[in-house]
Amino acid sequence: MKPIILTGDRPTGPLHLGHYVGSLQNRVKLQADYQQFVIIADAQALTDYYDNPNLVRTNVEQVALDYLAVGLDPAQSTFFIQSQIPELYELTFYFMNLVTVARLERNPTIKDEIRQKNMKDSIPAGFFCYPVSQAADILAFKADLVPVGEDQNPMIEQTNEIAKRFNYLYKTECLKEVKSLIGSVGRLPGIDGKTKMSKSLGNAIYLGDSANDIKKKVNLMYTDPNHLKVEDPGTVEGHVVFSFLDIFDTNQTEVEELKAHYRRGGLGDGVLKKRLIDILENMIAPMRQRREQFQKDPAYVQEVLRNGTARAREVAAKTLSEVKSAMGIVY
Repeated sequence: MKPIILTGDRPTGPLHLGHYVGSLQNRVKLQADYQQFVIIADAQALTDYYDNPNLVRTNVEQVALDYLAVGLDPAQSTFFIQSQIPELYELTFYFMNLVTVARLERNPTIKDEIRQKNMKDSIPAGFFCYPVSQAADILAFKADLVPVGEDQNPMIEQTNEIAKRFNYLYKTECLKEVKSLIGSVGRLPGIDGKTKMSKSLGNAIYLGDSANDIKKKVNLMYTDPNHLKVEDPGTVEGHVVFSFLDIFDTNQTEVEELKAHYRRGGLGDGVLKKRLIDILENMIAPMRQRREQFQKDPAYVQEVLRNGTARAREVAAKTLSEVKSAMGIVY
């Protein structure tokens, strides 16, 4: 049997370059050597979009299209819709008894999202507890590896705490601890210079963006505000265009030369942006073309999701049966 990967995304909008470098690249590389389950976590998306379920429902198919566009193969990776697998909800309910409120409050990922979304005292209970739901997703499929962005690593730690606590309490080994696989880039900055590219912050370049969209967004990228004239010396640190060139430009020798030139003066931001526009368009164009092709065949996309969800439910049901047996609640 191949080792197992569990990974996925919340369908709150189309996927962007942050998702690509943070996780999607690894999923495509690993799908041939692993049994890979890819969750479209619509139920978790509803924890903070409960008042707009149509947005979540619409984006389930958009995320599936992005998966197909980047090269995930349904013959190697099982795509499934979280809300259609009730076994995951039942596992979540049992696991919630193994986690304290104080522990959830200390989760750095939750704290960051609460701050970003300005929730303050209006935090939905479902949102607050979604690390437990995420743990249920991972443990249901007995994943060996979860490709995640750096900001999601605390979720893996909490998942392993739940697995250890369950196994110890019920004297079983039916739940397996998991390892995280951090993407090639810990965190891709947004075009505005914020520390994270994000749909909710409106600072993202999407995998389906047109050539014109890419050009507009790169031209809006945060640079050195004190670099007013071409001949002025500039600061590379915090310069978003350079941050992207560090990640996406295959000729790093030239990138270092450009940095030296920028620091001593005589290099305009327009030259750098033109270089980045060409690099991103060459990378995104094939994805965009594949996405457009799959978009013309919605029946195929729906079939991929139906078949994957049915297969995933069989696996989750087996784990749930083992969990209930270990707890002694089989009647």
